Amino acid sequence: MSDLIRDPRRTPTPANRLCLDYRREAERLGPPPVPIIDAHCHVNGARAAALFREVCDLFGVSEVYTQSRLSEAQAVRDALGERVRFIAFPEWGHPDRAAVHRERFVEQVHEWHERFGARMVKLWGAPALRDYVEGDPDDVVAFDSPWRLRAVEVAERLGMMLMVHVADPDVWFRTRYADEARYGSKRRQYESLERLLGRFGGPVIAAHMGGWPEDLGFLDGLLGRHANLHLDTSATKWVVRALGRHEPPRVREFLSRWRGRVLFGSDIVTMESHLTPDKSGVPSIKADQASSEAEAFDLYASRYWALRMMFETDYEGESPIADPDLMLEDASRFDAMSAPTLRGLSLDAGALRTLYRDAAGALLEPRYAR
Repeated sequence: MSDLIRDPRRTPTPANRLCLDYRREAERLGPPPVPIIDAHCHVNGARAAALFREVCDLFGVSEVYTQSRLSEAQAVRDALGERVRFIAFPEWGHPDRAAVHRERFVEQVHEWHERFGARMVKLWGAPALRDYVEGDPDDVVAFDSPWRLRAVEVAERLGMMLMVHVADPDVWFRTRYADEARYGSKRRQYESLERLLGRFGGPVIAAHMGGWPEDLGFLDGLLGRHANLHLDTSATKWVVRALGRHEPPRVREFLSRWRGRVLFGSDIVTMESHLTPDKSGVPSIKADQASSEAEAFDLYASRYWALRMMFETDYEGESPIADPDLMLEDASRFDAMSAPTLRGLSLDAGALRTLYRDAAGALLEPRYAR
């Protein structure tokens, strides 16, 4: 897989540094061993969702679990049909920031479940939450804080499982979160999660390889202590960078040891603003990731390409996705268009079937259970 299919007419972009023809690359990869369940994405916008559906078809993604805006959920369902499932997710854009992760979210868990059949609740607990919520953050930041437990109690009554975002990349704790008195160390982020895992009996998915793909030994311990914990592979840039710094045999050993407890996820974000250069009135930091339909296609396709190349092939080379976190590590060596090495793992067909479908199927889609 070393001879990539490039289009010399293209100009490098953050989602396509290598000027790849992602459609032809998808054809060359061929269908995955089984249709893929993407357990972690963020689909918004009717037109963007339709473009995302095309990308899913190209890369063999048959079902997606999305954290969409509640106001756009029906449009996403209309665009994606039977392949979409929803995760109850806070309404980040609501003007009452004090309520977003408190009483409003508790109310919306009911609405997500009743209107859209959501069977999972997302608890976002990154250190930056302290900078976002209004009022005293201590009643909402920890996973066993009062408002978190109210949402968890609703989830338990409704038979819903949990997804958590517990931590961010190591380099963020050396830079953005350097004020340990305010944000705590990275290890401290897991203290309340472990208390929650002991208290909540249902399944919990820790997004982004549990928030610590840099330290597989720590994840070994975490998974060993908590039988109800699962991980997903979302946050493609971060996961490609972090797993690429481990020797491939170590990553394969980790995935083999925890086979059935690691789910495929991409963290793809789609929105209508990706389809146009006009970003006026769009507050999201993700809005500027694309400015045309062609750029949006590459943005969405790049994530599935990178993940499938990492899991299925022996490719070793630059990722096509720019990774600005490298500048946080060493601004003298990297710039905004730099990218890490993507190291292929060449997982066998059985491991791929489990990662792509069976792990999620057993947990999220009972009809796939064997």
